[in-house]
Amino acid sequence: MSVDPAFLGRREIATADAMEQLGVRIGEQLEAGDLLVLTGPLGAGKTTFTRGLAEGLGVRGPVQSPTFVIARTHPSLVGGAPLVHVDAYRLGSAAELDDLDLDLDRSVVVVEWGRGMAEELADSWWDVEVERPVGSSDLDPSELDADAPRIVTIVRESIA
Repeated sequence: MSVDPAFLGRREIATADAMEQLGVRIGEQLEAGDLLVLTGPLGAGKTTFTRGLAEGLGVRGPVQSPTFVIARTHPSLVGGAPLVHVDAYRLGSAAELDDLDLDLDRSVVVVEWGRGMAEELADSWWDVEVERPVGSSDLDPSELDADAPRIVTIVRESIA
């Protein structure tokens, strides 16, 4: 795993732009074989973070939520690893995720909604949890992607 340990821990991210920039800075350090498992409620900023990762990796976009196609591959424009962006929301088990036959060794793989499933894909991974305000009177429910502070927690996990 190639990401600077300085990114580990819990931090507040004030805006969607700041979330994307965090992704850019981390994406610049990723390499083939890296697995990131993203967790957070609808509208928390998982795809915004992944858009930043894609920019940092230098892959072809646009990066959109792969909810209905389950997985999208974004080839590199700079000779690096492609980004495989997976949305495990509609998958029922780790076996279904494994059935996607993801190229983990030669790609950077991001799995949204993957906690409890994606951990079986690799010996180590980055667990990224994004929390957004819930029940705040300041946030209109129709504006889930509004600029409201998010809490991002990044932990490096591995099979013991």
